[in-house]
Amino acid sequence: MSISYLWDITIPMLQGAKTTILLFLLVILLSIPLGFLVTLMMNSRVKPVSWLAHGYVYVMRGTPLLLQLLFFCFGLPMLPVIGEYLVLDRFAAAGLAFILNYAAYFAEIFRGGLLAVDKGQYEAAQVLGLSRWQTLTRIIMPQMFRVALPAVSNESITLVKDTALLYAVSVPELLHFAYTAVNRDFTIVPFVVAGVVYLLMILGLTVLFKALERKFKFE
Repeated sequence: MSISYLWDITIPMLQGAKTTILLFLLVILLSIPLGFLVTLMMNSRVKPVSWLAHGYVYVMRGTPLLLQLLFFCFGLPMLPVIGEYLVLDRFAAAGLAFILNYAAYFAEIFRGGLLAVDKGQYEAAQVLGLSRWQTLTRIIMPQMFRVALPAVSNESITLVKDTALLYAVSVPELLHFAYTAVNRDFTIVPFVVAGVVYLLMILGLTVLFKALERKFKFE
C-alpha cells in the first residue's frame, strides 16, 4: 500500500464527504426549527393540533429511517393520482426524509427541555407583565436550549453517521466511494479511510458542541 494509493482513494471520498456535510447542514438548519415548532404544537391547548403533532412524532420515531428514505425516494411517485407530481431529485427526497425524521427527535428533546423549566418562571413572567410571546422567547427558550443542548449534540453526531444511509438510495456520498474502491481493489483499506474521515467530522462536531456547552456554563 503506497501513499499514492491512499491519495487516489481519499480524493473521491472527500468529494463524497461534501454530500455528507451538505446533507448534515441542510438537516440541522431545517429540522431544529421544525422540531421546535412541533414541540409548540404538542403543547398546544387546541387538542386536534396537539394530537396531530403527537401522531407525527410517533410515526417518525416509530418507523426506521431507512424505511422512510425508501418511501420518499421510491414510494411517493407511486401514490395514486398525485404520485406524478411528487417525483423528486434523489438527494432532495432523501433530505426531506432526514429533515422530517430528525425534526421528530428534536421535538422530543425540546419537549423535555420545556418540562425541565420550573413553572415558577412562567408565574414570574406573568408578574412582570410579559406577554406569552415575550415569556417564551426571553425566558423559557434560553433555559430550554441550555437543558437540551447536550441531547442536541448527541443527536447531531448520530446524524453524521446516519448520512451513510444515502448509500441505500444510490446517492453518491462518502460510503459509496469507499465501497466502490473496496470492490474494485479487493482491500478493506478504503473502509478504514472512510472511518477516519467520519471520525474527523465527528471530532469537529464534538469540539464545537463542547465549546457551546462551556459558553452556556455546562462545565
